Amino acid sequence: QVQLVESGGGLVQPGGSLRLSCTASGFTLDYHHIGWFRQAPGKEREGVSCISASDDSTYYADSVKGRFTISRDNAKNTVYLQMNSLKPEDTAVYYCAADLSGNTILNMCTLPGPRRWGQGTQVTVSS
Repeated sequence: QVQLVESGGGLVQPGGSLRLSCTASGFTLDYHHIGWFRQAPGKEREGVSCISASDDSTYYADSVKGRFTISRDNAKNTVYLQMNSLKPEDTAVYYCAADLSGNTILNMCTLPGPRRWGQGTQVTVSS
């Protein structure tokens, strides 16, 4: 079965950290750009961070730059999103996606396009 499964979400206090995982089954992640997206209630889904298939170059949205780090472990067929210094405005459902277009990671993170999605994991930052 071809699918992406996110894990690692939860409730954390402001200033805390979480690490999200995105694990693929049925296909190999290292052939795809992988992105993390989030959707807060009443807002559109936005690209948070993307990592390239070819050279592990990365893109970060300005709102998370310096706080979040994306990485991949090809041996585990998993991509991670380390989230530090979390803020209440980071509260959202976080989704990972595998790019199916072969375009750039900038395009993947900032424009719509064909991709395979996970089911999402809730992140809540609250005291």
